[in-house]
Amino acid sequence: MFTRTIEPAFYDTDALGHVNNTRLPAWFELARNDLFRLFTPDLDPRKWRLIMARMEVDYRAELQYGREIEIRTYVSRLGNSSFTVSQEARQDGQLTNLGHTVMVHFDHEAKKAIPIEGELREALEIHLQAEPADA
Repeated sequence: MFTRTIEPAFYDTDALGHVNNTRLPAWFELARNDLFRLFTPDLDPRKWRLIMARMEVDYRAELQYGREIEIRTYVSRLGNSSFTVSQEARQDGQLTNLGHTVMVHFDHEAKKAIPIEGELREALEIHLQAEPADA
């Protein structure tokens, strides 16, 4: 599991006084960089080997300005050429948001999915875990 801490900025808030729901997908993408580096260590987009097939976010509680948010990132499913990245946003220890993103190992020149094999598969397996009970 990878963990990042986000400190919301004032501009992340909305008219209702809490963190705007549009910020979560951006923070989740930022936190996926740790997994992206397994595929493209220098994050050079010209060498990119992934595409996003699906993204969903469950909003369970409001996030508040002025308090840190912990983003936890892990693999919850590992298929032949695709995998699901699960991400949790937690504030004050409470699960507030849960995201799932399906990523596909992809050859952009051939325009087709390619198997996840060898050391890459082993690296992803290290981060494979089930969702927590409070999810």
